[in-house]
Amino acid sequence: MEIWINPGCSKCRSALSILDAEAASYTVRRYLDDPPTESEIREVLARLGLEPWDITRTGEPVADRLGMASWPREPGDRDRWIGALAANPVLIQRPIITADDGSAVIGRTEEAVRSVTRRSGDA
Repeated sequence: MEIWINPGCSKCRSALSILDAEAASYTVRRYLDDPPTESEIREVLARLGLEPWDITRTGEPVADRLGMASWPREPGDRDRWIGALAANPVLIQRPIITADDGSAVIGRTEEAVRSVTRRSGDA
């Protein structure tokens, strides 16, 4: 599995601690240093079953500068949102964990992180 993290984020550090406690095998991607491409964002959204606005940190200053609060949230607007996430990875909710079974979660809670380790253990 892979986990997209910002090392300065307490939720990311907590998720890593849980993965380590579960002896999970994972790869860390510091997504601010190694931003995902638009294609990777589309793939993660499909795995999460979410839309780009669902994983956007709209409280970030760059979201305010871009005026994202007023952006439409319709299927025809997906590309605009995905482009903004790729160009400004700080806008991406974290941590995102992609599991080997094709699933993914936003690991902001202990239960979400553990759900991935359980599935990986079953595979």
